[in-house]
Amino acid sequence: MDKNKKQGRYERIYKQIASLMPKTDDPYARMSTIIAVLHHKMESFFWTGFYFLKKDKLVVGQYQGPVACQELAKDTGVCWAGINQQKPIVVPDVEKFPGHIACDSRSKSEIVIPLKDAEGDIIGVLDVDSNDYNSFDEVDEKMLTQLLALIHS
Repeated sequence: MDKNKKQGRYERIYKQIASLMPKTDDPYARMSTIIAVLHHKMESFFWTGFYFLKKDKLVVGQYQGPVACQELAKDTGVCWAGINQQKPIVVPDVEKFPGHIACDSRSKSEIVIPLKDAEGDIIGVLDVDSNDYNSFDEVDEKMLTQLLALIHS
């Protein structure tokens, strides 16, 4: 999808999700809503979900897509790179990412956005996989980060 079309779709998704957030103040319900909308509105999103930090592990939370890895070993893979570097990570080809964890062999590209609590501390990540190479770019990074900010708005 070209960047202009992608930006427009994200803007429509943002409006939809923002309109749904006042229905609850529960952050986990809000996360579930974000995952459901993204997964069904972005056709390149093969796996869409959250991993949460729990006792030096990343444990799967709300998600949509094929069965996920339940836990990700410390300091391995793209999700941990997002945690350790405290920034979004875009991977055009997961096979070229050192230490990539293959929960599903159909995954070809990935984006990870750190997830913060209301105080601004990282508590996990939003992880999105695509079964196409080069699916994610700066538009995804910017818009997914903005969507996550709605969890605590």
